[in-house]
Amino acid sequence: MTRSVYSLLLYLLAPLVVLYLGFRSIKSADYRKRWSERFGFSKLVQTDVLFHCVSMGETLAAVDLIKQLMQQYPAKKFTITTTSPTGSEQVTKAFGDSVQHCYLPLDFSYAVQRFLNQVNPKVCVIMETELWPNLVHFANKRGVELILANARLSQKSADKYQAKPKLSIPMLKTLDKVLVQTQTEAERFFKLGVDTQRVQVTGSVKFDINIDASKREQAHELRSLWQRQTAPVWVAGSVHPGEFDIMLQAHKQVLAHYPNALLIMAPRHPEQFDAAAKAANIAGLNLLRRSEGQAVGEQTQVLLGDSMGELLMLYGTADQAFVGGTLIENGGHNPLEPAAMGLNVFVGPHHWDFAEITQLLKQAGGLKVVAADSAESGANGSKGDDLNHAQPADELAQLLLLNWDDKQAHQQQCKAALAVVEQNKGALKAHFDAISPVLAG
Repeated sequence: MTRSVYSLLLYLLAPLVVLYLGFRSIKSADYRKRWSERFGFSKLVQTDVLFHCVSMGETLAAVDLIKQLMQQYPAKKFTITTTSPTGSEQVTKAFGDSVQHCYLPLDFSYAVQRFLNQVNPKVCVIMETELWPNLVHFANKRGVELILANARLSQKSADKYQAKPKLSIPMLKTLDKVLVQTQTEAERFFKLGVDTQRVQVTGSVKFDINIDASKREQAHELRSLWQRQTAPVWVAGSVHPGEFDIMLQAHKQVLAHYPNALLIMAPRHPEQFDAAAKAANIAGLNLLRRSEGQAVGEQTQVLLGDSMGELLMLYGTADQAFVGGTLIENGGHNPLEPAAMGLNVFVGPHHWDFAEITQLLKQAGGLKVVAADSAESGANGSKGDDLNHAQPADELAQLLLLNWDDKQAHQQQCKAALAVVEQNKGALKAHFDAISPVLAG
């Protein structure tokens, strides 16, 4: 597939794109707003630097980097784009009106060109691997310096790029700088034809988590308010449908040993909040929604983390954490956030988006993979796609209980996870050092 064929297909699929946005808007009202931005009809002003941050996770990872660059180059004007309402919310929260912000338009040729005509950036920094062929093509055509920052490339993603070489390889070769997280991922970029001189291993800026002291204090105060200082508390963070029941079944087993235990379950997407609440009610567990503002009582067994931007703080209220998107074929979410809060971490086998980070935490003893055997059995055909929820729920419950029963071993795991975060800091400075000269030029 060439870029021209890709562009034609996008136009043909435009009605489905509209239907998709409409479907998302049923579950999340924020998707009903600002459609003009998605189709390139924003009224924008020219800026010097364009940062594309995709969704909430990438935006949070980029905040400190952008702030440092803005401080170093106060005369430069910045535009920050996202694709999701949650990412947009984080931009507004972090920068207010000090930057220009909008959704990145969908990758229709006319929309991208209209957007670039208005913003007219000299530098475009794309976080992680959110690469769109028309955006990269038309930005390069205008002479925009293209930087892929905090880049990650799983083998699965590399295989997808390799399967469409006429579309993906020219796009990748167009990048002026690729600031990649690990050497393993750098090798994957090399195999796809990216010039070795353009690739720099800088580490992941997600290791440079800056935890505000107020978040730790708020977490400590909340746990005291809940009267759960000595009771077991664990967080299932960024979980998806398909994982809700597993978390709840595991918690039931924890409650059989510790009746005052508390599970904080935080779905990844706002439109999943009601489904998670329904799952807890069906499971017969006493649920309280964080958004309701009521204090957790003695009878509360599950706290639904349905308030945006609080997950990091909620990790601070807990003893242990499971990070979601890993018991389903999603690729997983960032295990460094609970680790930075001093928690040991559990994930499922489908964590390819954070494979190297997961491996570092696992080797150090701060992370364990749940249900890996079940995933391998399914892949080999012995269980197929019919993954029994009982097995991962049982395993997770047993591991949680072992740590609460053996406090010394638990503390060693927590210290190991935190040590990995501390030992790998420095990516933020490496990114700043790599991007700064481009802005100065």
